[in-house]
Amino acid sequence: MKKLLTDEELVIQLSESNKNAFEEVYNRYWYKLFCISYHQTGTKEEAEELVHDLFESLWNKRAESNIRHLSSYLVISLKNLINNHIKSRITWRKYQEYILLNKIQEIYSTDENIAFNDLSQAIDKAMKKLPEKTSKVFQLSRFENQSVKDIAKELQISEKAVEYHITKSLKVLKDHLWIYQTDN
Repeated sequence: MKKLLTDEELVIQLSESNKNAFEEVYNRYWYKLFCISYHQTGTKEEAEELVHDLFESLWNKRAESNIRHLSSYLVISLKNLINNHIKSRITWRKYQEYILLNKIQEIYSTDENIAFNDLSQAIDKAMKKLPEKTSKVFQLSRFENQSVKDIAKELQISEKAVEYHITKSLKVLKDHLWIYQTDN
């Protein structure tokens, strides 16, 4: 029967590029890390990707890392990866908002394409296609300039749910305005 190594022994062997030690760390911690990641991201694919990135980083930095408590190190490293991932998603959403607002300005500024009232009607039409909660979240965010945190508190939903509704409404608006512009 194979002797079960302590985390400290695994860290030492890992720093010596022992692939079996790495495999043992992976087998010992993958599920726990996946559960943490899944809880934070809400999707299996993102959770798996983040855990994969963590283990890839662990292997790539095996010789230079000074790990004292393996479990804590892995959890903290994963949480940092998750935070960076969420920040990049927020940045992506803000970029999409920028594109959408530029599209609205482009449509607004081109008299030949559409009058402002028509654009307002197009936005209203698109907003009516949204589920009630999604529409409410978007209105609070974009027309009342409330923060994600404030909206979550007011509607008693998670901040992730608020971000989901904003992203969903931006996609619907973008698609609807794109269709609307090509029709006119």
